[in-house]
Amino acid sequence: MQRYRVTDGKDFTLAKWDPADTAGFEGGKSDGRAELAKLTARLDKLQETFYADGRHKLLVVLQGTDTSGKGGAIRKAFEGLNPSGVHVASFKAPTELELAHDFLWRIHPHVPSNGQIAIFDRSHYEDVLIVRVHDLVPPARWKPRYTHIRNFEKMLADEGTVIVKFFLHISKDEQAVRLRARLDDPTKNWKFRTSDLEERDHWDEYQDAYEEMVRRTAAKHAPWIVVPANRKWYRNLVICQTLIDTLEGLDLRYPEPVEDLSDIVIE
Repeated sequence: MQRYRVTDGKDFTLAKWDPADTAGFEGGKSDGRAELAKLTARLDKLQETFYADGRHKLLVVLQGTDTSGKGGAIRKAFEGLNPSGVHVASFKAPTELELAHDFLWRIHPHVPSNGQIAIFDRSHYEDVLIVRVHDLVPPARWKPRYTHIRNFEKMLADEGTVIVKFFLHISKDEQAVRLRARLDDPTKNWKFRTSDLEERDHWDEYQDAYEEMVRRTAAKHAPWIVVPANRKWYRNLVICQTLIDTLEGLDLRYPEPVEDLSDIVIE
């Protein structure tokens, strides 16, 4: 998964990243799903140890354009995890109260505590994405936010939070396919909004914003994983394997019992 990892965004450009890449995975969807079942089982075991260990905290950020599959990734890649150790925060349009504060005010309460995994469905990055594309605040306000975000994430990392950020990268053609599916399938009609088409009109502006997002905020302590997301099954594999690699790198272990259990007999 190292091929998708960006820790220095200096020369980052999306033109170099293929959203349909499957890294030569020969088996296709059926084999991919079988592999994912193995990976989710492994991730489940690791999360159990992570929760018991209690020395670490993990922040997972999911960003991507409409239909890129943030919700689907949460359902599939995190399937089977113990809900007591996982929190999903979905950041939609800010409320009046949130707008009355700084842009990170609504984010901070949702960062993980020891033993916890926090998953952000969208995040603080909306304030350099939609805010930028739609001119919701002047450039003099949103441009300094890259620095604020870097400092915020560095502070979290210094305090022991492991940060992994996923950008779900799909093509414009694939987005069209997924939007049509929402129209054609009655069970998916509820997902469709005419505003989705309005956002699609800003495709190029969003791509520019995503590029700068990665370029300005990728770091060793807060890497971006640019996930080829045209193939949903491969998207899930990349996310799950990356999280496994991350947790396996933490030297997780079960804590010693707080009492001497050697003489205890249960009859």
